[in-house]
Amino acid sequence: MKKLLLLAALALTPLASSAAPTPTDSVDRYQQYADSVHATLHYQTGRVVLPEGKGILHVPAGFRYLDMVQSRYVLTTLWDNPDGESLGMLFPAAKGPLDEDGWAFSLEYEPLGYVQDGDAADIDYDALLKEMQEDTEAANDEREQAGFGRVLLIGWAAKPFYDPKLNVLHWAKELRFSGTSAPTLNYNVRLLGRKGVLNLNAIGGLEQLPEVRASIPAVIKSVEFPKGLQYADFDPKLDEVAAYGIGGLVAGKVLAKAGAFALVAKFWKVLVALLAAAGTAIRRFFGGKATSDE
Repeated sequence: MKKLLLLAALALTPLASSAAPTPTDSVDRYQQYADSVHATLHYQTGRVVLPEGKGILHVPAGFRYLDMVQSRYVLTTLWDNPDGESLGMLFPAAKGPLDEDGWAFSLEYEPLGYVQDGDAADIDYDALLKEMQEDTEAANDEREQAGFGRVLLIGWAAKPFYDPKLNVLHWAKELRFSGTSAPTLNYNVRLLGRKGVLNLNAIGGLEQLPEVRASIPAVIKSVEFPKGLQYADFDPKLDEVAAYGIGGLVAGKVLAKAGAFALVAKFWKVLVALLAAAGTAIRRFFGGKATSDE
């Protein structure tokens, strides 16, 4: 089972100060491991210039920012994602990446060009959801061939909403990954700019939806494009227009290719699947049973 190799990888990483837990270890052993990993992470608050000047982040109250290098470690090593590229991550101040109820925003930039928003009011999001479900299922064979599990797009956790005054689009998807019984939340926030889009993807369990949703207004206000790159700075004589509008952003037609694996499964959910046979103490700690994907 390929995902079992993840435990060995965690033990070898220089940021982990103790070996990863094994199927015979207790909840206390896992907590010790999580605490040791969390102690190696160094967060920032206040004003942060995102890598390559893609944007400016004013870390909102109650959050802390993890830089690009450390975020890659979290995404690829701790959370077992094939692609950990990001501009950094925003974590709630009291939660780390290995906490049971932990969640975070991953920040990315897509140089798509100027995304026109004229279609926002006319989109049938129920019909769009059906198309997205078909696209997700169609990509599952390729995901499995690459060594990753299948993904089920269950539906909207929050229907898409576009704010034309702020030029911000946000929505949430409910997903389930093979090997897990609990659904995963994927909350997407898109800030439109002159030459591209800043993406803030909230990654967590569906039970975190109220907490994530409550944070959205503050998070939206915390990120901005530099002067000259804001949505209102668009110059039709100089700038490229994106191939898709608002509907394309939601559907992921531009962001997700057949070989891309942008959907994120949190590491602790993967660990549930690996350790399901380890005993009731482990299952209680993670909040329920999980099925194997073998």
